[in-house]
Amino acid sequence: MPKAVLTLVAAEGARGRLGPVLSALAAALERLGADLGETHWLAPETACDIAFAGLSADQADAAARRVLSTEFGQLPVDLAVQPAEGRRKRLLVADMESTIIENEMLDELAAFLGFEAEVSEITRRAMNGEIDFTAALTARVALLKGMPQRRLEEAASRIRLTPGAAALVATMRAGGATTALVSGGFRYFTRRIREMLGFDCDIANELSLAGDCLAGTVEEPVVTREVKLATLRRLAAERELPLSATLAVGDGANDVPMLEAAGLGVAFRAKPAVAARIRVRIDHCDLAALLYMQGYRAEEIIRP
Repeated sequence: MPKAVLTLVAAEGARGRLGPVLSALAAALERLGADLGETHWLAPETACDIAFAGLSADQADAAARRVLSTEFGQLPVDLAVQPAEGRRKRLLVADMESTIIENEMLDELAAFLGFEAEVSEITRRAMNGEIDFTAALTARVALLKGMPQRRLEEAASRIRLTPGAAALVATMRAGGATTALVSGGFRYFTRRIREMLGFDCDIANELSLAGDCLAGTVEEPVVTREVKLATLRRLAAERELPLSATLAVGDGANDVPMLEAAGLGVAFRAKPAVAARIRVRIDHCDLAALLYMQGYRAEEIIRP
């Protein structure tokens, strides 16, 4: 019986064009000695599984990516290779900014003060692992000192949910999974997203206040990469789940430890330094691709 599965998910522009890709990938796996099982469509013309045995995940992943890049060029297709057993995860731990939402909320706040370009550059470097996350957070928040608290609500009104986020949370919860939002951003915003999408819990930094204004600091402890990893482990332990039953998704350097520890760790439209370290990536599709990677069929996906 096949022990692994290669999942292909086509973004807009590749839908209806997976037939030749499937044939090429199957041939490449067989050349490497794989024993192929059935090909199963999860969503017509959009997502499918190729079952196989006899190759490691790394071997199959490298072969698939080589075929996609050399034979199909810029075709927007994402893929994941993983064990066939236990694909449907029981715990989701998700980063918020540039993952569940499209925004970076510190950048949104900085725009009110005319510091957007400066803060965005610090954000970019921190998320790519070029500078220390805590130091970068401290420097950026300090620029907000004296900002009226009401500006937080104005920034919240600009939040843009990432396509597929609502379907991801709703479908996994319906399947019995616990869902957690764990962010190096601010609880003012994670609380809103938790309530909006139905996450079971949220963990993020608390902004310090001085009267009705921001004090320019955050409360201790800061949510760092270590905190994100510890949260994944704690939530799994509390539910008596092995880490193999967990899914983590994020885009930045502070997400890497939890992505590496999770049973399925996925880099979502990630910064270059992150994409270089995480094998499973979503570069083209929306967050619903995480459901196909878990073997959900199109008719099982809840789209609120």
